Amino acid sequence: MELSNIRPAAGSNDTKFRRGRGHASGNGKTAGFGHKGQKARSGRPRAGFEGGQMPLYRRLPKRGFKNRFAVNYTIVNLSDLNRFEDGDTVNLEKLMEAGIVKKPLDGLKILGKGELTKKLTVEAKVFSASAKEKIEAAGGKTEVK
Repeated sequence: MELSNIRPAAGSNDTKFRRGRGHASGNGKTAGFGHKGQKARSGRPRAGFEGGQMPLYRRLPKRGFKNRFAVNYTIVNLSDLNRFEDGDTVNLEKLMEAGIVKKPLDGLKILGKGELTKKLTVEAKVFSASAKEKIEAAGGKTEVK
């Protein structure tokens, strides 16, 4: 095999269709644009232009509100933490490795749903009051990161 002999796989490359190259090409003269009219001219209207009619994106009402300052926490319940071993330190990275959390968002929030049977050190941005109480009752520690 030599570099000069290498060819692409059969059917992988299509030849470029050359428009406006005479009648014999099958797409000569008007090059598929037809005769006259706005769509045959070189200056085409911008996308979304409807001939002066109020365009759809302006006819429809604006909906909703997106708070740019909202904080979205990744939420984990206490019952999900029981899969870790006694004495482990549980943080966002460990939860992602275990497959409990898919997206980190703006930080981790621990909620108090369920019971915790292990003694864990839990690192999160926010704890609910009941979660903090249950972690400490099980002999663990909470650390705000």
